Amino acid sequence: MSRPSRPLSARARILGAILAVACIGLAIVGSVTFLVQRERVVNEVNDRLKAQVDRLHTVAGDAPSEADATGSGATTASEDLSIDDFDSVEDYLYSAVARLVPARNEAAVAIVDDQARFIPATLSGFDISGNQELIDRAIAETAGGETKIGTAVTEQGSLRYIAIPVTMPGDPQTGIYVRAIDLGAELSPVTAAITTYSIAAVIMLAAIGIVGWFVAGRLLSPIRDLRNAADAITLDDLSPRLSPQGNDDISDLTRTVNSMLDRLEGSVDVQRQLLDDVRHELKTPITIVRGHLELMDPSDAADVATTREIGMAELDRLTRLVDDIDLLATVEGDGFTMAEVDLAALTARVGELVTVIPGHRWSVDSLADGRIVGDADRLLQAWLQLADNASKYTPAGSTIQLGSLLNSSGAQLWVSDHGPGIPPASRHRIFRRFDRAHGKRTVGGSGLGLAIVDAIAKGHGGLCAVTDTPGGGATFTIHLPLPTTPLPAPVRAGDVVLQREAAG
Repeated sequence: MSRPSRPLSARARILGAILAVACIGLAIVGSVTFLVQRERVVNEVNDRLKAQVDRLHTVAGDAPSEADATGSGATTASEDLSIDDFDSVEDYLYSAVARLVPARNEAAVAIVDDQARFIPATLSGFDISGNQELIDRAIAETAGGETKIGTAVTEQGSLRYIAIPVTMPGDPQTGIYVRAIDLGAELSPVTAAITTYSIAAVIMLAAIGIVGWFVAGRLLSPIRDLRNAADAITLDDLSPRLSPQGNDDISDLTRTVNSMLDRLEGSVDVQRQLLDDVRHELKTPITIVRGHLELMDPSDAADVATTREIGMAELDRLTRLVDDIDLLATVEGDGFTMAEVDLAALTARVGELVTVIPGHRWSVDSLADGRIVGDADRLLQAWLQLADNASKYTPAGSTIQLGSLLNSSGAQLWVSDHGPGIPPASRHRIFRRFDRAHGKRTVGGSGLGLAIVDAIAKGHGGLCAVTDTPGGGATFTIHLPLPTTPLPAPVRAGDVVLQREAAG
């Protein structure tokens, strides 16, 4: 079985894309520059060759112009050459070759009766009299008596030439004046410039590759760290974190992922703690029921009835525990329906409902006049939970006050009792699951009531706090923000528990 090929790294892909774009861009710029410069040189060569046509036409009888006399550097002839001054085509071509001196990278040859007869005596140009390929081409192209200009690739290189046929009335000889320019030599400065450009482009691409490799590696290092951290993280160890690097948006991924890992670790720790607490809470009723069943005398009807009552009571407690856990999970899941809540109506409703809780006198001391944004059902549930909690820890017959306030800092929903109060050292942990201020189960309940209240308060962007009641006792207050107050980000109850544990 063949092994799967290793995927190309993102670093190599990014660098490859950068180099490809840079290479294409440099190639386009170099090609356009070369073509433009080459075209310019070719046009200059054509102008120099066409100047020969003008001069020879002048020699054929036209008066030389001032531009012809002073223009091209390719000739030194400023004399008036007239074909009428010569007796034959051969004499005329001899004189033309002698006087029209070729410049550098130029050559000239006079062809008489299809044979190369005359070349310039100067050493300023090069010799094309032996270039039979060029001569044959010039003879063939001027057979119709027309001047031809073209390019011939021969052993002497790429030659741009012009072939001018010459005839004289009464002379049976035919002649051709050929002027050629070495196109390769004329283009050599352009070729040298493009070569230099190509070398510089290669060096630039190498520099881009080296710099791009390190820059891409630096930018992608948070992703590599993320991959390594993801490989290292297990359910048993969620502690690996990414090291902060840089201040760009990719580096900001480090802080985002670390924050996510913090929340994930906190959530897992809370769930583990919940499982440990639930397991601990379940052990007690199970042990009680099992012990009574083991000691029960089946033949004793009274013992059976007593054991049955104990078992049912413990099962009821387990049912309440499961219901409270389900309720806590619901409120921690941000299952809220937000709308405007009338504080006065909410307070009056709580005052009506608490009157059914026996053993205490209930008093509504204040009603806030105003509205807040919240889930009325959840707020009612949390407030009643505080009232029920106060009734459990307050001596029978005592008065429990409740009320609501609304001011510039927000809304407060409070319940005050006159029980034993909450010691300051224990206030940081009473909102934990299954935790109590005095550490012992002196009253019934699942131990989740205040945790549910705290989760509901946090879900509304507020908090639940406990203070001393004047004269003794504890006052629990749910603090809620005003509608115009920017709400803080929702915080899960589990995260708050972890923070309080760390603070404690």
